[in-house]
Amino acid sequence: MSHSLAFHVRLVSQTVICAVCLCAPSQSADDVSPSKKSERLSRPPLTIDLRIDRSVEIPPPRTHYMGREIAQTMHYTGAPWLVRESRQREEDCRLLLEALQIQPGQTICDLGCGNGFYTLELARRVGPEGTVYAVDIQPQMLRLLVTRARQEKLFNIKPILGTFIDPRLPKEDVDLVFCVDVYHEFSHPEKMLTRIRESLSDGGQIVLAEFRGEDATVPIKPLHKMTKSQVKKELEPNGFVLKREFDELPWQHLMFFGVQNKE
Repeated sequence: MSHSLAFHVRLVSQTVICAVCLCAPSQSADDVSPSKKSERLSRPPLTIDLRIDRSVEIPPPRTHYMGREIAQTMHYTGAPWLVRESRQREEDCRLLLEALQIQPGQTICDLGCGNGFYTLELARRVGPEGTVYAVDIQPQMLRLLVTRARQEKLFNIKPILGTFIDPRLPKEDVDLVFCVDVYHEFSHPEKMLTRIRESLSDGGQIVLAEFRGEDATVPIKPLHKMTKSQVKKELEPNGFVLKREFDELPWQHLMFFGVQNKE
């Protein structure tokens, strides 16, 4: 997961996120009906899927793609920045989540999930009937996520250790692949987009939240920003078509892409 401000925001402890709710309505385990509570408790313990095929050769990483320099992935030691106290004010995370129009029972992937800032809220929104695949390339991030998910008693999350070329998602199963400030760090964009396309269900979409490259007032390093035109330039040749946009966030674009000829 990746976010790099031009200035350094002080790191905060993992406990801060508990005080900064992403959205008002969220059920605790004690608020749900006995049947749903039983179903939630019957889920297997959260474990990280580490079953990577080591025989698959990963090509050397790209440094540029379609005229854009590819940014480096944020190291797991920077994870506290993802749950900083100021994030809601700076990015309006509640509004972003509302714009996704998540429905109970959906299958969602939080790709580049980091320590689970959005994963946990997505798990609440899809409910016990839904599933959230939490994918990251750093096992340390996934361990932080699992700890937080267990504390919140959210067991409809499936943590997956992905690779630089494959998020390891089931084919034709995912309703929404959610990428928050992460696509610009893909070291092998074409291979990742191919795998994402294969994972989407009929009508499924990939959603990119990227800091606005057109806006010099957004206090993010240019390497970690993207313009709308650059996003379209990269996704459309890889089999995606822009379906809708959401432009009400303080710093980010939100762009929804479907699969061409798969509607």
